[in-house]
Amino acid sequence: MTTSVKSTVDAPKSEIQKLTIGKALNLGLRTAMEADDKVIVMGEDVGKLGGVFRITDGLQKDFGEQRVLDTPLAESGIIGTAVGLAVRGFRPVCEIQFEGFIFPGFDQIVSQVAKLHYRTQGRVKVPMVIRVPFGGGIGAVEHHSESPESLFAHVPGLKVVSCSNAVDAYWMIQQAIASDDPVLFFEPKRLYHSGALRAEIDPAATPGPLFASRVLRTGTTATLVAYGPSVKVALDAAAAAEEDGHSLEVIDLRTLSPLDLGPVFDSVRRTGRLVTISEAPSESSLTSEIATRVQQECFYSLEAPVLRVTGFDTPYPPAKLEEHYLPDLDRVLDAVDRSLAW
Repeated sequence: MTTSVKSTVDAPKSEIQKLTIGKALNLGLRTAMEADDKVIVMGEDVGKLGGVFRITDGLQKDFGEQRVLDTPLAESGIIGTAVGLAVRGFRPVCEIQFEGFIFPGFDQIVSQVAKLHYRTQGRVKVPMVIRVPFGGGIGAVEHHSESPESLFAHVPGLKVVSCSNAVDAYWMIQQAIASDDPVLFFEPKRLYHSGALRAEIDPAATPGPLFASRVLRTGTTATLVAYGPSVKVALDAAAAAEEDGHSLEVIDLRTLSPLDLGPVFDSVRRTGRLVTISEAPSESSLTSEIATRVQQECFYSLEAPVLRVTGFDTPYPPAKLEEHYLPDLDRVLDAVDRSLAW
Protein backbone atom coordinates (compact mmCIF):
# COMPACT_ATOMS: atom_id res chain seq x y z
CA MET A 1 0.00 0.00 0.00
CA THR A 2 1.41 3.34 -1.02
CA THR A 3 1.42 6.55 0.93
CA SER A 4 2.03 9.94 -0.64
CA VAL A 5 1.80 13.48 0.65
CA LYS A 6 0.40 15.84 -1.98
CA SER A 7 -0.01 19.58 -2.30
CA THR A 8 -2.16 19.88 0.83
CA VAL A 9 0.92 20.51 2.96
CA ASP A 10 2.03 23.25 0.55
CA ALA A 11 -1.07 25.35 1.22
CA PRO A 12 -0.90 29.15 1.21
CA LYS A 13 1.08 30.47 4.17
CA SER A 14 -0.32 32.79 6.81
CA GLU A 15 0.82 34.43 10.01
CA ILE A 16 1.86 32.56 13.15
CA GLN A 17 -1.02 31.98 15.56
CA LYS A 18 -1.17 30.58 19.09
CA LEU A 19 -3.96 28.01 19.09
CA THR A 20 -5.56 25.21 21.09
CA ILE A 21 -5.71 21.70 19.64
CA GLY A 22 -9.31 22.29 18.54
CA LYS A 23 -8.51 25.54 16.76
CA ALA A 24 -5.40 24.01 15.20
CA LEU A 25 -7.49 21.18 13.74
CA ASN A 26 -9.95 23.73 12.37
CA LEU A 27 -7.13 25.68 10.75
CA GLY A 28 -5.60 22.49 9.37
CA LEU A 29 -8.90 21.47 7.79
CA ARG A 30 -9.37 24.95 6.37
CA THR A 31 -5.86 24.95 4.91
CA ALA A 32 -6.40 21.54 3.30
CA MET A 33 -9.71 22.67 1.80
CA GLU A 34 -8.17 25.84 0.40
CA ALA A 35 -5.35 23.86 -1.20
CA ASP A 36 -7.50 21.16 -2.81
CA ASP A 37 -11.14 21.57 -3.86
CA LYS A 38 -11.52 17.77 -3.80
CA VAL A 39 -11.39 17.81 0.02
CA ILE A 40 -14.90 17.36 1.43
CA VAL A 41 -15.91 17.44 5.12
CA MET A 42 -18.93 15.36 6.09
CA GLY A 43 -20.63 14.13 9.24
CA GLU A 44 -23.40 14.73 11.74
CA ASP A 45 -23.79 18.45 12.58
CA VAL A 46 -20.45 19.41 11.05
CA GLY A 47 -21.99 22.20 8.96
CA LYS A 48 -24.31 24.77 10.49
CA LEU A 49 -23.45 23.77 14.06
CA GLY A 50 -19.73 23.47 13.36
CA GLY A 51 -19.49 20.05 15.00
CA VAL A 52 -20.42 19.09 18.54
CA PHE A 53 -16.91 20.18 19.61
CA ARG A 54 -16.86 23.10 17.11
CA ILE A 55 -13.87 21.68 15.24
CA THR A 56 -15.51 22.42 11.88
CA ASP A 57 -16.85 25.79 12.97
CA GLY A 58 -17.19 28.24 10.07
CA LEU A 59 -16.18 25.80 7.34
CA GLN A 60 -19.64 25.44 5.79
CA LYS A 61 -20.11 29.20 5.79
CA ASP A 62 -16.83 29.68 3.90
CA PHE A 63 -16.81 26.63 1.61
CA GLY A 64 -20.50 25.99 1.08
CA GLU A 65 -22.90 23.11 1.67
CA GLN A 66 -21.49 21.07 -1.23
CA ARG A 67 -18.12 20.74 0.49
CA VAL A 68 -19.22 20.66 4.15
CA LEU A 69 -22.11 18.23 4.35
CA ASP A 70 -24.48 17.71 7.28
CA THR A 71 -25.31 14.01 7.00
CA PRO A 72 -28.08 11.86 8.47
CA LEU A 73 -27.41 10.07 11.78
CA ALA A 74 -26.06 6.99 10.02
CA GLU A 75 -22.37 6.21 10.44
CA SER A 76 -22.48 3.31 7.98
CA GLY A 77 -24.00 5.64 5.40
CA ILE A 78 -21.40 8.33 6.09
CA ILE A 79 -18.49 5.92 5.64
CA GLY A 80 -20.04 4.14 2.66
CA THR A 81 -20.70 7.42 0.85
CA ALA A 82 -17.16 8.57 1.58
CA VAL A 83 -15.78 5.37 0.04
CA GLY A 84 -17.62 6.12 -3.19
CA LEU A 85 -16.36 9.71 -3.17
CA ALA A 86 -12.76 8.59 -2.54
CA VAL A 87 -12.89 6.08 -5.39
CA ARG A 88 -14.10 8.88 -7.67
CA GLY A 89 -11.13 11.11 -6.85
CA PHE A 90 -12.34 13.13 -3.86
CA ARG A 91 -10.66 13.27 -0.46
CA PRO A 92 -13.51 13.00 2.06
CA VAL A 93 -12.97 13.76 5.74
CA CYS A 94 -15.62 12.04 7.86
CA GLU A 95 -16.31 13.09 11.43
CA ILE A 96 -17.57 10.48 13.88
CA GLN A 97 -19.30 12.59 16.51
CA PHE A 98 -18.14 10.42 19.44
CA GLU A 99 -15.89 7.35 19.32
CA GLY A 100 -18.64 5.08 20.66
CA PHE A 101 -20.73 5.85 17.57
CA ILE A 102 -18.15 4.43 15.17
CA PHE A 103 -19.35 0.85 15.49
CA PRO A 104 -22.35 1.14 13.14
CA GLY A 105 -19.73 1.99 10.52
CA PHE A 106 -17.30 -0.72 11.59
CA ASP A 107 -18.31 -3.11 8.81
CA GLN A 108 -17.73 -0.46 6.14
CA ILE A 109 -14.34 0.48 7.61
CA VAL A 110 -13.02 -3.07 8.01
CA SER A 111 -14.65 -4.73 4.99
CA GLN A 112 -14.40 -1.93 2.41
CA VAL A 113 -12.18 0.98 3.44
CA ALA A 114 -9.30 -1.23 4.55
CA LYS A 115 -9.44 -3.73 1.69
CA LEU A 116 -10.31 -1.95 -1.59
CA HIS A 117 -6.72 -1.01 -2.46
CA TYR A 118 -5.47 -4.56 -1.84
CA ARG A 119 -8.49 -6.23 -3.42
CA THR A 120 -7.97 -4.31 -6.67
CA GLN A 121 -4.20 -4.98 -6.74
CA GLY A 122 -3.51 -1.29 -6.26
CA ARG A 123 -5.75 -0.01 -9.04
CA VAL A 124 -8.19 1.68 -6.63
CA LYS A 125 -7.09 4.09 -3.90
CA VAL A 126 -9.22 5.16 -0.95
CA PRO A 127 -7.80 8.52 0.19
CA MET A 128 -10.15 9.29 3.07
CA VAL A 129 -9.82 10.37 6.69
CA ILE A 130 -12.09 9.33 9.54
CA ARG A 131 -11.80 11.77 12.43
CA VAL A 132 -12.58 10.20 15.80
CA PRO A 133 -12.77 12.22 19.06
CA PHE A 134 -11.76 9.65 21.69
CA GLY A 135 -10.96 9.08 25.32
CA GLY A 136 -12.51 10.08 28.63
CA GLY A 137 -12.32 12.96 31.03
CA ILE A 138 -15.32 15.03 29.88
CA GLY A 139 -17.95 13.64 32.26
CA ALA A 140 -20.03 12.16 29.45
CA VAL A 141 -22.59 9.36 29.39
CA GLU A 142 -22.23 5.86 27.97
CA HIS A 143 -20.76 5.51 24.44
CA HIS A 144 -19.08 8.93 24.67
CA SER A 145 -15.76 8.14 26.36
CA GLU A 146 -14.24 5.05 24.78
CA SER A 147 -10.81 4.17 23.37
CA PRO A 148 -11.32 1.74 20.46
CA GLU A 149 -8.06 2.50 18.65
CA SER A 150 -6.60 -1.00 19.16
CA LEU A 151 -9.47 -2.51 17.16
CA PHE A 152 -8.52 -0.50 14.08
CA ALA A 153 -4.75 -0.75 14.52
CA HIS A 154 -5.22 -4.52 14.20
CA VAL A 155 -6.74 -4.23 10.70
CA PRO A 156 -4.29 -4.37 7.76
CA GLY A 157 -4.96 -1.65 5.22
CA LEU A 158 -5.79 1.06 7.73
CA LYS A 159 -3.41 3.73 8.97
CA VAL A 160 -4.12 4.94 12.51
CA VAL A 161 -2.67 8.11 14.06
CA SER A 162 -3.33 10.27 17.11
CA CYS A 163 -2.25 13.83 17.84
CA SER A 164 -1.51 15.10 21.36
CA ASN A 165 -0.70 18.78 20.81
CA ALA A 166 -1.75 21.71 18.67
CA VAL A 167 1.26 21.74 16.34
CA ASP A 168 0.78 18.06 15.47
CA ALA A 169 -2.97 18.57 15.16
CA TYR A 170 -2.44 21.27 12.52
CA TRP A 171 0.09 19.37 10.44
CA MET A 172 -1.06 15.78 10.92
CA ILE A 173 -4.64 16.41 9.78
CA GLN A 174 -3.32 17.92 6.54
CA GLN A 175 -0.90 15.04 6.01
CA ALA A 176 -3.61 12.49 6.71
CA ILE A 177 -5.89 14.16 4.14
CA ALA A 178 -3.04 14.18 1.60
CA SER A 179 -2.29 10.49 2.13
CA ASP A 180 -3.48 8.06 -0.54
CA ASP A 181 -4.21 5.55 2.22
CA PRO A 182 -7.29 5.62 4.47
CA VAL A 183 -6.40 7.14 7.84
CA LEU A 184 -8.23 6.94 11.15
CA PHE A 185 -7.40 10.14 12.99
CA PHE A 186 -7.95 9.84 16.75
CA GLU A 187 -8.25 13.18 18.55
CA PRO A 188 -8.02 13.65 22.36
CA LYS A 189 -11.33 15.41 22.89
CA ARG A 190 -10.76 16.38 26.52
CA LEU A 191 -7.75 18.42 25.36
CA TYR A 192 -9.49 20.17 22.43
CA HIS A 193 -9.97 23.49 24.19
CA SER A 194 -7.30 23.38 26.91
CA GLY A 195 -5.77 26.82 27.17
CA ALA A 196 -2.69 25.33 28.83
CA LEU A 197 -1.91 23.46 25.60
CA ARG A 198 -2.03 26.48 23.29
CA ALA A 199 0.97 26.47 20.96
CA GLU A 200 2.32 28.62 18.17
CA ILE A 201 1.35 27.34 14.72
CA ASP A 202 3.76 28.41 12.02
CA PRO A 203 2.31 27.56 8.57
CA ALA A 204 5.73 28.24 7.03
CA ALA A 205 7.43 25.52 9.10
CA THR A 206 8.40 22.15 7.68
CA PRO A 207 6.42 19.32 9.34
CA GLY A 208 7.97 16.01 10.30
CA PRO A 209 6.70 12.77 8.74
CA LEU A 210 3.20 11.62 9.62
CA PHE A 211 3.93 8.01 10.50
CA ALA A 212 6.71 8.62 13.03
CA SER A 213 6.94 8.75 16.81
CA ARG A 214 8.76 11.57 18.57
CA VAL A 215 10.85 12.07 21.71
CA LEU A 216 9.28 14.98 23.61
CA ARG A 217 11.54 14.93 26.65
CA THR A 218 14.91 13.25 27.09
CA GLY A 219 15.83 11.29 30.20
CA THR A 220 18.03 8.56 31.60
CA THR A 221 16.13 6.83 34.43
CA ALA A 222 13.18 5.28 32.60
CA THR A 223 11.15 5.66 29.41
CA LEU A 224 7.48 6.65 29.28
CA VAL A 225 5.58 5.92 26.06
CA ALA A 226 2.09 7.34 25.43
CA TYR A 227 -0.20 8.71 22.74
CA GLY A 228 -3.20 11.01 22.45
CA PRO A 229 -4.58 12.22 25.79
CA SER A 230 -2.07 10.14 27.78
CA VAL A 231 0.89 12.16 26.52
CA LYS A 232 0.04 15.05 28.83
CA VAL A 233 -0.13 12.61 31.75
CA ALA A 234 3.31 11.27 30.84
CA LEU A 235 4.82 14.76 30.62
CA ASP A 236 3.27 15.75 33.96
CA ALA A 237 4.69 12.57 35.52
CA ALA A 238 8.15 13.32 34.14
CA ALA A 239 8.03 16.84 35.58
CA ALA A 240 6.93 15.50 38.99
CA ALA A 241 9.58 12.75 38.98
CA GLU A 242 12.30 15.30 38.29
CA GLU A 243 11.66 16.79 41.72
CA ASP A 244 12.63 13.40 43.19
CA GLY A 245 15.78 13.20 41.11
CA HIS A 246 14.46 10.88 38.40
CA SER A 247 15.02 11.70 34.74
CA LEU A 248 12.20 10.26 32.62
CA GLU A 249 12.25 10.19 28.84
CA VAL A 250 8.83 10.77 27.21
CA ILE A 251 7.95 9.50 23.73
CA ASP A 252 4.76 10.38 21.88
CA LEU A 253 3.91 7.49 19.55
CA ARG A 254 1.77 9.66 17.20
CA THR A 255 1.34 6.72 14.82
CA LEU A 256 -0.46 3.62 16.10
CA SER A 257 -0.46 1.71 12.84
CA PRO A 258 2.17 1.42 11.59
CA LEU A 259 3.91 1.62 14.96
CA ASP A 260 7.23 3.47 14.82
CA LEU A 261 9.11 1.86 17.69
CA GLY A 262 12.66 2.67 16.63
CA PRO A 263 12.91 5.66 19.01
CA VAL A 264 11.38 3.52 21.78
CA PHE A 265 13.98 0.77 21.29
CA ASP A 266 16.80 3.32 21.31
CA SER A 267 15.45 4.90 24.49
CA VAL A 268 14.96 1.62 26.36
CA ARG A 269 18.48 0.49 25.47
CA ARG A 270 19.70 3.59 27.33
CA THR A 271 17.29 3.71 30.27
CA GLY A 272 16.67 -0.02 30.80
CA ARG A 273 13.07 0.58 31.88
CA LEU A 274 9.75 1.20 30.13
CA VAL A 275 6.28 2.25 31.26
CA THR A 276 3.54 2.48 28.62
CA ILE A 277 0.42 4.59 29.20
CA SER A 278 -2.99 4.42 27.51
CA GLU A 279 -6.64 5.00 28.43
CA ALA A 280 -7.67 1.86 26.54
CA PRO A 281 -8.20 -1.45 28.42
CA SER A 282 -4.97 -3.45 28.76
CA GLU A 283 -6.15 -6.77 27.30
CA SER A 284 -4.93 -7.31 23.70
CA SER A 285 -4.08 -3.63 23.33
CA LEU A 286 -1.43 -1.41 21.78
CA THR A 287 0.38 -1.43 25.11
CA SER A 288 0.52 -5.23 24.86
CA GLU A 289 2.11 -5.00 21.41
CA ILE A 290 4.62 -2.40 22.56
CA ALA A 291 5.61 -4.52 25.56
CA THR A 292 6.10 -7.59 23.38
CA ARG A 293 8.14 -5.81 20.73
CA VAL A 294 10.38 -4.11 23.31
CA GLN A 295 10.96 -7.45 25.07
CA GLN A 296 11.99 -9.00 21.73
CA GLU A 297 14.29 -6.18 20.65
CA CYS A 298 15.69 -4.95 23.97
CA PHE A 299 15.74 -8.06 26.16
CA TYR A 300 19.37 -7.71 27.25
CA SER A 301 18.96 -4.01 28.01
CA LEU A 302 15.92 -4.30 30.26
CA GLU A 303 16.54 -3.85 33.99
CA ALA A 304 12.87 -4.48 34.87
CA PRO A 305 9.74 -5.85 33.18
CA VAL A 306 7.81 -3.52 30.92
CA LEU A 307 4.96 -2.08 32.98
CA ARG A 308 1.62 -0.81 31.67
CA VAL A 309 -0.69 1.87 33.06
CA THR A 310 -4.04 1.64 31.30
CA GLY A 311 -7.78 1.78 31.63
CA PHE A 312 -9.31 -1.28 33.23
CA ASP A 313 -10.80 -4.28 31.43
CA THR A 314 -14.36 -3.14 31.99
CA PRO A 315 -16.79 -1.02 30.00
CA TYR A 316 -16.13 2.67 30.55
CA PRO A 317 -17.68 3.62 33.90
CA PRO A 318 -20.23 6.34 34.77
CA ALA A 319 -18.80 9.83 34.82
CA LYS A 320 -18.52 10.00 38.61
CA LEU A 321 -16.11 7.04 38.54
CA GLU A 322 -13.97 7.97 35.54
CA GLU A 323 -11.23 9.54 37.65
CA HIS A 324 -10.64 6.10 39.15
CA TYR A 325 -10.58 4.50 35.70
CA LEU A 326 -8.26 6.81 33.78
CA PRO A 327 -4.46 6.62 34.10
CA ASP A 328 -3.34 9.58 36.15
CA LEU A 329 -0.19 11.09 37.61
CA ASP A 330 -0.20 8.89 40.73
CA ARG A 331 -0.66 5.64 38.83
CA VAL A 332 2.15 6.48 36.42
CA LEU A 333 4.54 7.50 39.20
CA ASP A 334 3.67 4.32 41.09
CA ALA A 335 4.61 2.28 38.01
CA VAL A 336 7.90 4.15 37.74
CA ASP A 337 8.64 3.43 41.42
CA ARG A 338 7.87 -0.26 40.93
CA SER A 339 10.13 -0.38 37.89
CA LEU A 340 13.00 1.29 39.74
CA ALA A 341 12.57 -1.04 42.73
CA TRP A 342 12.84 -4.20 40.63
